[in-house]
Amino acid sequence: METLEKKENELISEKQIVNSSFDLKISTINNIVEVENHEIYAQKLVFTITKRSIDIILSVILLLITLPLIILFGLLIKLESKGPVFYSQERLGTNDRIFSIYKLRSMYSDAEKNGAMWAKVNDERVTKIGLFIRKTRIDELPQLYNVIKGEMSLIGPRPERKVFADEFIQLNNEFSKRTAVKPGLTGLAQVHGGYDLTPFEKLDLDLKYIKKRNSKMEFHIFCYTIKVIITGEGAR
Repeated sequence: METLEKKENELISEKQIVNSSFDLKISTINNIVEVENHEIYAQKLVFTITKRSIDIILSVILLLITLPLIILFGLLIKLESKGPVFYSQERLGTNDRIFSIYKLRSMYSDAEKNGAMWAKVNDERVTKIGLFIRKTRIDELPQLYNVIKGEMSLIGPRPERKVFADEFIQLNNEFSKRTAVKPGLTGLAQVHGGYDLTPFEKLDLDLKYIKKRNSKMEFHIFCYTIKVIITGEGAR
């Protein structure tokens, strides 16, 4: 009887040791996961703060430097065709918040008298001055104000019009994920094709940016943006 009780106690003791060892392993794994999550969160926080700081500093500097250019082309736009110098349009921002984007007007004032239209090659709605400022991206300079306000970032997916976004989402629901981050003045899709890409080719590049964005990718996009401005690649 005593031998049986002793064996039962030994089995209970062994079971307790196994359970204790298992609990210790689970606890260790949980601690490792928790530490990794904290590290990822810290990295994302540093990236977000750094990105916003760079956005503000560079946007203010660029806006001051390019202000004479904006004034010059504003006068040329006014001389060439009737209508306002600046053009505002509602776009989708972070988490589908609607905001007004600002541009130098590059089309005739009645360009959308028949409704919203996607820009096309050799678009007859574009003025002569408009053709140049679109090719050199000068028309986008007023959006530096949007960046300073925090509605946009220097780098990110280009903000889309709701009318087009709704249409694209019906064809591919992944399109709705583009607003997970701040829209940008330039982006991965803009430096790798721009208007020459289909909306869904742009989507693939935008989602790649959203998933993998880091300082190295931001620097890559910034450098290629300079090349695009010089060569006029992907403009319409």
